[in-house]
Amino acid sequence: MRGSDDAGRSGGDGGAGPGLAAELGAELGERATLVQFSSAFCAPCRATRRVLGDVAAMVPGVAHVEIDAEARLDLVRRLGVESTPTVLVLDAAGRVVRRAAGQPRKADVIAALGAAL
Repeated sequence: MRGSDDAGRSGGDGGAGPGLAAELGAELGERATLVQFSSAFCAPCRATRRVLGDVAAMVPGVAHVEIDAEARLDLVRRLGVESTPTVLVLDAAGRVVRRAAGQPRKADVIAALGAAL
């Protein structure tokens, strides 16, 4: 995805692991999970929701989870989310393998899933 950082960047928890599923309050996808941090008045967040939802519907075993960044400041801080939308790609074990800020293109999301599948 454009704007991607390496999963293990300093300051974030690249190896968030299985505990992240409980923190998200949602079940992870069988193969991968697209986690989107959004805010209420963020127009690019709405477009990102559509893109990620489309990809999750297209790729078996992939889930899309949207998190309200304002309501989950604890998680935002722990994961180093600095803007919305921010998308994390988690592998089946719940580890962050890719992250990007800004509105992604569908092709970029599909390519980023390759790191998780």
